[in-house]
Amino acid sequence: MKIIEESRIEIIHQLPEREAVRYALFDFDGTLSLIREGWQAIMIPMMIEILMQTPDHEDKETITAIVRDFVTRLTGKQTIFQMIQLAEEVKKRRGNAEDPLTYKDEYHERLLKRIQYRLDGLRSQHIHPEDFLVPGAISILEGLQSHGVKCYLASGTDEKYVLDEAELLHLTPYFTGIYGAQDDYVNFSKKMVIQRIITENHLSGPEFVAFGDGFVEIEDTKSVNGIAIGVATNEADREGIDEWKRSRLIQAGADLIIPDFRVTESLLQILFPAK
Repeated sequence: MKIIEESRIEIIHQLPEREAVRYALFDFDGTLSLIREGWQAIMIPMMIEILMQTPDHEDKETITAIVRDFVTRLTGKQTIFQMIQLAEEVKKRRGNAEDPLTYKDEYHERLLKRIQYRLDGLRSQHIHPEDFLVPGAISILEGLQSHGVKCYLASGTDEKYVLDEAELLHLTPYFTGIYGAQDDYVNFSKKMVIQRIITENHLSGPEFVAFGDGFVEIEDTKSVNGIAIGVATNEADREGIDEWKRSRLIQAGADLIIPDFRVTESLLQILFPAK
């Protein structure tokens, strides 16, 4: 493990000699966008509340650990998968589980109460987009663009919200394609998007790089031998590393860990070494 001190890039796995990176995939929430910062503080307590009402529930500390574990493990997948798991956990404890879509709607309603002022402020231009972007987000997108890299965005959040929020943050022009969760959730996943990019463009793995703050995009990228960059931003402070995120990203197989995209200059030197 090596840390480039001046930029705080942590190299977990040395990158192989390779052809130039040609395609990039970005996760959205927590990787580029901070509009939904704090979503875990809505989802996790909601799930704990539901599970504590079941007949055979454990103590609150145990329930909290179980919920945190599966919410984290499924972060990056479509939100519905976390709700499917919640329904399973309710059934395990002899509760009457709602349809996962009902849980998802309840979660979105609670989350919207937290973030509505952000959306309204961005829409009215009383809030500047950079206030809800991971620091340096535009610089990495422009940097990759300058190297001829085609960028894609894929999120576990419903596509209609991703398209709207990407537009509010002025990110849309940087992406060749933007994808989000579908009602027909079986026919969409980040893995499918990655596989399509690899196959259609005849890529060797290391010509593809993905940036994300969740398990899913890191694991899916490593499964095709791509370069996985873990973005371990402390979202609340917009400064420094979230150590809990960092440890989970390393566990998922990240090659590099960065605090945010203020390290763009050093990061581009790593991704595009001078020959």
